[in-house]
Amino acid sequence: MKTIIVAKGLDNAIGQDNELLCRLSNDLKFFKKTTSGHLILMGRKTYESINRPLPNRVNVILTNNKNYKAEGCHIVNSITEAEEFFKDYEKIFIIGGAQIYNLFADRVDRYMITQIKANFPDADSHFTDLDYTKLNLIEKTEFKADEKNEYDFDVEIYTVNK
Repeated sequence: MKTIIVAKGLDNAIGQDNELLCRLSNDLKFFKKTTSGHLILMGRKTYESINRPLPNRVNVILTNNKNYKAEGCHIVNSITEAEEFFKDYEKIFIIGGAQIYNLFADRVDRYMITQIKANFPDADSHFTDLDYTKLNLIEKTEFKADEKNEYDFDVEIYTVNK
């Protein structure tokens, strides 16, 4: 099962200057719990913003740069190569950024969307517009802003109608 996992603003913003829009402690815990023990796929820029392989996961970086190296990560240079790598894994999480999300938007079974209840007008990276008529909401959990979570947000899990 391939899943896009993303945190986005109401305006589809997902990042600024190769950084997350904000820190939401409960969302980061959800991300860690959900992806631990599984394969995560990210683009080079996302990897460089994290600057290390995420522990207890198979870290795969998709990049056009055939000479790119990142210790503790697997490098793939095309969607075909990524799909070939995926075949031995039951759960695959696509974790960004925008270009990678766009490449896999029509290839996933599920979306896990952290919907931040704010707009981010200075963002320079945005998530694609989704056609929600092709998705089935199967779970929604609401979170309120507090000392560790700057904004209200919902975690929404959708399956894709095939």
